[in-house]
Amino acid sequence: MIFTIIVILIIALIIVAIIINAVQQHKLEEEANKRRELTKVKNIIDETENTLMASSQLPVPMHMLAILNGRIHSALTTMSKLNPKAFDIQQRIEDAANKSQMPESEIPRFPPAFNLPDNDKIIVQFIQAIKRLRMLLRAENTKGRVSQYAYTGLDTYFEKLQLKVNVETLAKRGQAAINSNMLGSARQYYEKSIKALEAQNNQDEYCVQKLTEYRAKLSEIQHILLSEQQPSIESKKEHDPMDAQFETKTKW
Repeated sequence: MIFTIIVILIIALIIVAIIINAVQQHKLEEEANKRRELTKVKNIIDETENTLMASSQLPVPMHMLAILNGRIHSALTTMSKLNPKAFDIQQRIEDAANKSQMPESEIPRFPPAFNLPDNDKIIVQFIQAIKRLRMLLRAENTKGRVSQYAYTGLDTYFEKLQLKVNVETLAKRGQAAINSNMLGSARQYYEKSIKALEAQNNQDEYCVQKLTEYRAKLSEIQHILLSEQQPSIESKKEHDPMDAQFETKTKW
């Protein structure tokens, strides 16, 4: 009888140990999943805030700013559920909620005029920021947080903004090359600008205006290059000693 009781106790202890181990493993898995989820939402917040900072000098519509702040609000809400004791989390949630209200105004069709910086590094940062804005816009649209109207309007806007930065930077470099009397380089810059504009499926008012402007500038450059080459061609015709070797000699 005592032996049976001992066996039962041993079996019970083994079962209890297995249960305790299973519970501990489950808790460890939950903690690991929680840490992974927290890392994920922190990365979302950091990525979105960095994009907002990087695009602060660009003409970003209020509609896009609302979408980005809505993305932050969603991530902060998830963080609050995972870690309710996080410092100042509720205040951040309220701030993001206030900033995520979508404006009632129409989404602008064209980017406004703004001065491009002379620093090439900043220009590259501008283009990268626009690409990141479009990437986040697509991500939010995929999650169903952005209406199709807002997505289409904003994506078209940023496509035009990226084109504007690209072609006007090339034209700016082209003008600088003209000022430095580097007409060959200037021609290449304007040719690239024209090619980028011609590649657009929808030739809107901006494309038509810039194509007219840049084609006229390219024509001026080509005219100057041709006029500079003409005297050297004439001079070569007059003084090239090889011409004498192929002249037809007249027999008297």
